[in-house]
Amino acid sequence: QVHLVESGGGLVQPGGSLRLSCAASGTIFSFNPMGWYRQAPEKQRELVARISGGDSTNYADSVKGRFTISRDNAKNTVYLQMNSLKPEDTAVYYCYVLTDRLFWGQGTQVTVSS
Repeated sequence: QVHLVESGGGLVQPGGSLRLSCAASGTIFSFNPMGWYRQAPEKQRELVARISGGDSTNYADSVKGRFTISRDNAKNTVYLQMNSLKPEDTAVYYCYVLTDRLFWGQGTQVTVSS
């Protein structure tokens, strides 16, 4: 069993930055893919960024050049550095890890508003 706990969400003004963290407990390995999805009100959950076991990364077009995903395997933690935030980035952000099944965190709210 894997348990994920996100932190770092909050309210930020447009153009600001936030860093999300997702700490995993349980048995995971450096080769397990991890990533972030987000879900805005009345919208479907969408992939934001993911990082593979080999540290290759993928991003949604809407966040390329602004968000950076990284991981610290020693801490079983994945991060999402979000810069130049826009109001349309407002959503609940969920992290995940893929082992023999998919595990999700509880979500953290990010609100971008002046």
